[in-house]
Amino acid sequence: MNIQDGKGIKALSVVGLIITTIIWGSGFVVMKNSVDIISPTYLLAIRFTIASIALVAVFFRRLKMVTQREILSGSLLGIFLFVSYLLQTYGLKYTTASKNAFITTLYVILVPFLHWFFNQKRPTANNIGAAVIAVFGLGLISLEGDLSVNIGDLLTLFCGLFFAFHIVFVDRYTERYDPVRLTVIQMVVATILSWILAPILEGAQDFAVIKGPIFIGLIYLGIFSTMICFLLQNVGQKHLSPNTSSIILSFEAVFGLGFSVVFLGEVVTPKLLAGCILLFASIILSEYQKKRA
Repeated sequence: MNIQDGKGIKALSVVGLIITTIIWGSGFVVMKNSVDIISPTYLLAIRFTIASIALVAVFFRRLKMVTQREILSGSLLGIFLFVSYLLQTYGLKYTTASKNAFITTLYVILVPFLHWFFNQKRPTANNIGAAVIAVFGLGLISLEGDLSVNIGDLLTLFCGLFFAFHIVFVDRYTERYDPVRLTVIQMVVATILSWILAPILEGAQDFAVIKGPIFIGLIYLGIFSTMICFLLQNVGQKHLSPNTSSIILSFEAVFGLGFSVVFLGEVVTPKLLAGCILLFASIILSEYQKKRA
C-alpha cells in the first residue's frame, strides 16, 4: 500500500483509531480497578503526568517550533480533555465499567450537531433519528427498576458531551497546526489542571498505595491509554472527517464491555444488551448515507 496517496493515509488513520479503541476499551478495566484505591482526580493527575513526561522526552526538539496559536489551541483541547476525563472517572466510581464505556460513546451522536453549531453544517434527518434512538438506548442502559438514574450515569453522559467537543475541535485545529505538538500541549494542560484541583476536591492522597499491580496499571494508563492513544487520535483525525473518527472511536464501548465481562465478571443482562443494540443502531443510522444514482 502506498501511504503517499490519500487512500493509503486514510487506511492507516483508520487502523490507528481502531488500535486506540482497543486500548481504551481495556483501559476501562484498569481504571475501574484503580479508582477504588486512588481518588479520581489524583488518578488523572498521575496518568496525565506520566503521559506528559513521556511526550516531552520523545518530542522535545519538535516542541521548539511551537507557536502561540498552537499553545492556545492545545490549551483549549487540554481543558476539554481534562473535564471529560474527570467526569468519566467520577462516573466510573459510581457505575459499572461496561455502562461507563457505552454511555461515553454517545459523543458519536453529538458530534454532527456540534458541527452544525460551530461549522454551520446542518445535521441530516438520519442524525436526528439517530439521536432519538440513542435516547431510548441510553434509557435502557441507565434507568434502574424505579426509573431512577445513577449519578455515575449522569456524570458519564456529560463526559460524552465534552468528548464530543474535544473531537470537533481536534478536527478543526489539526487542519491548521501540528497534531503532535497539540497532543503534548493538551496533555501538559490536563496535567496542570489535575494537580491544581486534586487537593481541592479530594484532600490529601496516600501515595503509598501505589505499588504492585496498581503501579503497573498507572504506567499502562499513562503510556498506552493516554500518550499513544491521543497521538493516534490527533494524527488520525487530520486525515479523516470528525463523523468518521467518532464512529470508529465509539467502538471503544464494544471492547470496554468485552474486557469488563472477561476481567471484572460483569453480567450482560437482556436489558443492557437491548440498550447497547439501540445505541449502535443509532450510530449506524447517523453515519448511513444513501447512494445516489
